[in-house]
Amino acid sequence: MLQEKRHFDAPNDPRSGVTSDHVARSGPDLRRVDLNPDFWLPVAWSHQVRRGRPFAARYAGEPLVLIRPETGPLYALEDRCAHRQVPLSKGKIEGETIRCCYHGWAFDRKGSCVTVPYLNKPGNGRGVRAYPCRESGGLVFVFPGNPELAARTPVPQPCQVDNPEFKTRRFDPRVECHYSFMHENLMDMNHQFLHRRQMGQITARFMGQGRGEDFVEARYSFARKGGDQPLAERLLFGKHKDIDVSQQPVDEIVTVRTSYPYQTLQIHDKDGDLVMDLWVAYVPQGQDQLTTQTFGLLSVKRPKWKFLLDLAWPVLGIFTDRIFHEDKEVVEMEQQAWRELGGDHNVEVFPVVRNLRDLLIRSGAPTVRTAL
Repeated sequence: MLQEKRHFDAPNDPRSGVTSDHVARSGPDLRRVDLNPDFWLPVAWSHQVRRGRPFAARYAGEPLVLIRPETGPLYALEDRCAHRQVPLSKGKIEGETIRCCYHGWAFDRKGSCVTVPYLNKPGNGRGVRAYPCRESGGLVFVFPGNPELAARTPVPQPCQVDNPEFKTRRFDPRVECHYSFMHENLMDMNHQFLHRRQMGQITARFMGQGRGEDFVEARYSFARKGGDQPLAERLLFGKHKDIDVSQQPVDEIVTVRTSYPYQTLQIHDKDGDLVMDLWVAYVPQGQDQLTTQTFGLLSVKRPKWKFLLDLAWPVLGIFTDRIFHEDKEVVEMEQQAWRELGGDHNVEVFPVVRNLRDLLIRSGAPTVRTAL
């Protein structure tokens, strides 16, 4: 296994500094860089794909149909019949094949046309594209890129879904923006002022960053400058005492990491134990990749009295939904500004986000968009 190349910067490392007049629009426009398809990307939750019922999904403008036959594992095909381009997801699953709703052409898991009923012999119809397909962590992943790379590309094992010491919730909002805005939003914890109505007077303290060929991470702690701490926030971020920020000890470390193309947020307490684990993937929907389907899993460590987390779970759900709604609103405003200005005019001064943008550009698809 290749050893991960890492570089770490302290919070005040002069090598990571930028001047305030740096304009991020120099170089390629990140919002025109496509997501690299040579990864396993989620397109549905496993529970959505029921046995014997085709399920329609989408990746970057490409329609997909997910098929869980009566026997055998789930598989994924292009959601267009090769005959008249009618969605196969409107068809019927028979055995291990799916039949088009229009003329009854049948396709197997390899995408081969195995039956054209009115010709009564195989091999007469053209096939459709088949996508490598796997399930992990309650998600259905497909490999939309080069299928020869699928076997040697690891399938994600997101979050603590199978760990009984954690309780996990799913979230999957659709956001009208380029996927890169989502990476930037979570990576940059300096935007806590946006959430002041939900979290009160809390501030992020930057503790340093790390980066390598395929990842960027930032480490933070949180300090409360005043006001009461919401119960849900305490469950997520730990207890923050109302004292002088400069004197407040670090009780936990929040690590946000983009390991291309996925993103995680983990919280470790002062003893180094993992207390919260977030895994999220941002999947482009349209061909222009300016609409994103989010698939996320949030796992919270159960306390000694485990029933307490169960009692607080609805409150935690409301709290996290409100936080995400505020994030969703602001990144969609960023996207709207990009449209109105005809490109990226952001002025980025935070070194972590600059490193993140570089990672997303160099890891993205080889083609860069040149038109709106």
